[in-house]
Amino acid sequence: MKARKSSINRSTKETSVSVSVNIDGSGNTNIKTGINFLDHLITSFGKHGMMDLKVNAKSNDNIVHHLIEDTAITIGLAIDK
Repeated sequence: MKARKSSINRSTKETSVSVSVNIDGSGNTNIKTGINFLDHLITSFGKHGMMDLKVNAKSNDNIVHHLIEDTAITIGLAIDK
């Protein structure tokens, strides 16, 4: 079976987000968004979904909503890919 891994980089004027995912992983995560609760949610998602996830997200405009939204979009794109 082909490995189900992907990486996506998304940059907008508001954010820069990088995601790597291995859907057939073991639940290892490395999450850095600068928002503790969001880090916790994504860590739990990877751990309990048995996916290896690496997420680095940075806000360029300091608007929390943009960072959360673009992080979610990028994770979804990586899983879909």
